[in-house]
Amino acid sequence: MYISSLVLHGFKSFGQRTSMTFGEGITGIVGPNGCGKTNIVDALRWVLGEQKQSILRSSRMDEVIFHGSRSHKPSSLSEVTLTLHNNKATLPLEYTDVEISRRLYRDGESEFLINRNPCRLKDIMDLFMDTGMGSDAYSVIELNMIEAILSDVEDDRRRMFEEAAGINKYKKQRRSTQRKLEATSQDLERVNDIIGEVESQVRALRLQLKRFERHKRITADLKHRELTLARLQLRALSRQTAPLQEALDTGRDSHQAEAALIAGDEEHLGRLQDTFGRQEQELESARQSLAAAVGQLSELKEKQLVWSEQLRSTRQSLVRF
Repeated sequence: MYISSLVLHGFKSFGQRTSMTFGEGITGIVGPNGCGKTNIVDALRWVLGEQKQSILRSSRMDEVIFHGSRSHKPSSLSEVTLTLHNNKATLPLEYTDVEISRRLYRDGESEFLINRNPCRLKDIMDLFMDTGMGSDAYSVIELNMIEAILSDVEDDRRRMFEEAAGINKYKKQRRSTQRKLEATSQDLERVNDIIGEVESQVRALRLQLKRFERHKRITADLKHRELTLARLQLRALSRQTAPLQEALDTGRDSHQAEAALIAGDEEHLGRLQDTFGRQEQELESARQSLAAAVGQLSELKEKQLVWSEQLRSTRQSLVRF
């Protein structure tokens, strides 16, 4: 397996799209100071998943994006694509050429791709584990790493040897398994706590169930006693209401008889009222006839007076003659 190409676009000093082709064997990159040779090494680390800004010689991750120059505008993203020739099947993929890409936008959003398919940073780290090509593996050697290898510090040398021996994957799996075991132990403790809480709730529910059953028995007995008392009270009320019912029936019969008498009296009264009405009408007619007769009598009396005066006058006249 070897690097076949490296494409940089907007990464640090590479504002324009820059493509570099590599082959098997040794490839040397030479140039004056400040031309971007170290930036190529940083690009290799960055595309392989490096997350430490200090190793990339930056204070913030967005500083890897091209900030522009007098002749070029600032870039909106930083993108590095690494193509590996997987001729020895070192990587656990079925492809002969494996393309790894990483993008970072100015808003902080980042993307990782394997053969132009979106993936996670963890997928890239797992892909290069124990291959010697990780972001912190021995395939990218800096001056300070050479000093770490030659130093007397055992931890630094052990890390290099473990990476070369290919045991980091198993150590990572062991750490992952230990974390899972710890999480499982915590889950078991939580389950035990939940079981304790449930058991206390079950005991409380059992006590409530006993109280409910006792309340149910007492309620049933009370209902039975209330029904018995109600029957007894009903019988006593029936005995007390029997004479009253008889008196009520008698009073109802008397009332009906008196109602019949009253109806007969009312009917007789109606007939009397009709007779009285007719007699009043006859009396009024008689009064009117009497008034007419009195009027005629008054007229006759007046005529009689006139006639008497005329007779007296006539007699006097006759006496004179």
